[in-house]
Amino acid sequence: MAYELGAVEHDSSRIGRWLRTYRLRIALWVAVIEAILAAFTHDVSRWTIIALAAIFVPVYLFWARERRSDIFRNLFWIAAASQALAVVAVIAAFVVGVFVLILAGVFAVVALVMIFSDRR
Repeated sequence: MAYELGAVEHDSSRIGRWLRTYRLRIALWVAVIEAILAAFTHDVSRWTIIALAAIFVPVYLFWARERRSDIFRNLFWIAAASQALAVVAVIAAFVVGVFVLILAGVFAVVALVMIFSDRR
C-alpha cells in the first residue's frame, strides 16, 4: 500500500484544513437552507439575506482574508460565500416571480379576449 502525504500549509491547523476542504460544500448547504427558509417563512426575508451579504462579503474581502488564523479566514469565507449564493437565489426567485406574474397577466388577457369574442 502506498500512501501519498500532501504538504501541510504553514500556520494551518487541523480544523482549518478540514474547513478549507469542505468550505464550498458547507457554504452551499447554508445557502440552500437559507433560501428555503426565506421562501417558506417570514422570519427570514429577502432583505435580511441581502443585508447579511452586504455585511459579510465586504468584511471578508477587506478584513478577514488577511487574518493569520486559518480557522477565522475559512469561517468568514464560508459566511461570505453562503450569503453571496443566497443573494443569487433571492435574485433568481425575484426574476422567476416576476416572469410568473407577467405570464399570468398574458393568460388573463388571452382569456378575456376569448370570452369577449365569443358571439353565442
